[in-house]
Amino acid sequence: MGMLSEGLTQVLIPAAALVGIAFALLQWYLVSKVKVSGDSSGDYSDKLIEEEEEGTDNLEVSIKCAEIQNAISVGATSFLLTQYKYLIVFMGVFAAIIFVFLGSVKGFSTKSEPCTYSKGNLCKPALANAAFTTLAFLLGATTSVLSGFLGMKIATYANARTTLEARKGVGKAFITAFRSGAVMGFLLAANGLLVLYISIILFKTYYGDDWEGLYESITGYGLGGSSMALFGRVGGGIYTKAADVGADLVGKVERNIPEDDPRNPAVIADNVGDNVGDIAGMGSDLFGSYAEASCAALFVASISSIGINHDYTAMSYPLIISSVGIVVCLITTLLATDLSEIRDVSEIEPSLKRQLVVSTILMTVGIAVVSFLALPSEFTLFNFGTEKAVKNWHLFFCVTIGLWAGLVIGYITEYYTSNAYSPSAGCSRFLQDSLAAMYGIAVAALGMLSTIATGLAIDAYGPISDNAGGIAEMAGMSHKIRERTDALDAAGNTTAAIGKGFAIGSAALVSLALFGAFVSRAGINSVDVLTPKVFIGLIVGAMLPYWFSAMTMKSVGSAALKMVEEVRRQFNTIPGLMEGTVKPDYANCVKISTDASLREMIPPGALVMLTPLITGTLFGVETLAGVLAGSLVSGVQVAISASNTGGAWDNAKKYIEAGASEHAKSFGSKGFRCTQSCRHR
Repeated sequence: MGMLSEGLTQVLIPAAALVGIAFALLQWYLVSKVKVSGDSSGDYSDKLIEEEEEGTDNLEVSIKCAEIQNAISVGATSFLLTQYKYLIVFMGVFAAIIFVFLGSVKGFSTKSEPCTYSKGNLCKPALANAAFTTLAFLLGATTSVLSGFLGMKIATYANARTTLEARKGVGKAFITAFRSGAVMGFLLAANGLLVLYISIILFKTYYGDDWEGLYESITGYGLGGSSMALFGRVGGGIYTKAADVGADLVGKVERNIPEDDPRNPAVIADNVGDNVGDIAGMGSDLFGSYAEASCAALFVASISSIGINHDYTAMSYPLIISSVGIVVCLITTLLATDLSEIRDVSEIEPSLKRQLVVSTILMTVGIAVVSFLALPSEFTLFNFGTEKAVKNWHLFFCVTIGLWAGLVIGYITEYYTSNAYSPSAGCSRFLQDSLAAMYGIAVAALGMLSTIATGLAIDAYGPISDNAGGIAEMAGMSHKIRERTDALDAAGNTTAAIGKGFAIGSAALVSLALFGAFVSRAGINSVDVLTPKVFIGLIVGAMLPYWFSAMTMKSVGSAALKMVEEVRRQFNTIPGLMEGTVKPDYANCVKISTDASLREMIPPGALVMLTPLITGTLFGVETLAGVLAGSLVSGVQVAISASNTGGAWDNAKKYIEAGASEHAKSFGSKGFRCTQSCRHR
């Protein structure tokens, strides 16, 4: 038994979650004090404003920003609400499938069964496990959807406010954007922890001492979160790229107008895409990883001596880690918004990176305290049919390795084209498995995500700043203001890379932890590649990420083509559009991108969700183990390759547009129209 009492544990976890929610609401309130409607309470004539907009009335600019913000918010809300109609149907159908599959294992038995690991005890019937797992799935799915939706709302709420604060200086704009990102980060981390904790408490009233059944049913929470993340990422990603390609190909390439020019019919859809893809999609994605890591760690612990001996505090170790993470991230956020000030654009990126370093250092101390207070000095894990003795300091190193691996990934992905973090992740996995088997890998993934509030705040900051720059362009604000928003956006490009690195690294660890939980529960002692069933599964599994990627790229191409055709149609048929005397039909472009992305997200999503069910039903658990192993290894490689390749292309474009060198200028910097001669270079 650890030194932390059960009663104190039951207070600390929900208290930390409630503190996180309260802090998020405080940040929201502070952001809301920036007015965008141009009313008298905004008082944009005060002496804090460093400059007046040249040739532009302040009230007129504020009203324009409010109109643009409203259009982006309406478009993003419309997309997500339409997407959720599809997801509600999916949730209902898949919940029924879960119930049928799990209930049919014992013929929908209502009789108690002998426990698998707690010998001599009886566990709850299969029908009850099926019902509670289905309920946990619905709770996880709902929380994931809510996380994405709230993130989108705060992002669309803050984008114009960031633009207007840029008139007071880059520091004011930075604080507004970062606080807005913090709202999303803390709401996601706190809501995810609180819902999971309450679910465990409520489920425990039925399961009682059957912790094996309790935490097996709780795994449905992680499945619900990750399944919604899949559709959120795919649907939002297709929308984002379709709108981006349509706006750029016709607007920038064919018509030679600037990016975010209000004459471009797809410009609102492009800004909407930043919110539904990079905000709502990323929020759901990281929540899915967070929920899966927590559930995997809880399940593996439940079949160890911790679970068999009913050591509640040690069992709650993953939740306590997340609780400490919320407090650490709160301190780190205050460091960025209240204890330091951005005075120059050169200070933005170092400030963001400082958040990662400080939160990691503080979290290391927190992990050490929790590991020695909450865990017994030694306990036993069941590791593929064998028993492994684990000490509390083993767990400290596992979580810390995951935490610092996340920091390393965050820094290295800044360079995009480098895949140097692949070996780092591989070494960390080896150390974690050596110290504490699959439980070590699960808590390491949780360690990487323990500072998710700060990580997500930094990640959400990027699209908010990007939107702010677009609004400044569309509202006709001065060049100096646009320079400030561009500086915020440039730092946001780095943070986007950090977010992708965290997503890939945590997903790899979580997937391995879930694979370990699966083989443990399925009673598989080893995955032998020489077995024909397993080998076939490996080949099919390795193919799946490529198939999935090909389907999504084809979907983006199809949706983007429809957008290109619509933008061309408007330029060709609406008199005065190029002259700026009439407004384009923004709403129709938003509708086209929405309809196309939602229709195209179904086949890739179905491929991921149905493959394990069909494989396991028709070919058995050994083949399914091969499919999961193959897709895990292949998926990590595809993710690293695609992320680095896309980042390299994006950086090359920005390098040329900025005219960063004489060589770059020879290709034509931003705003330069390439002639026939330069096309042959």
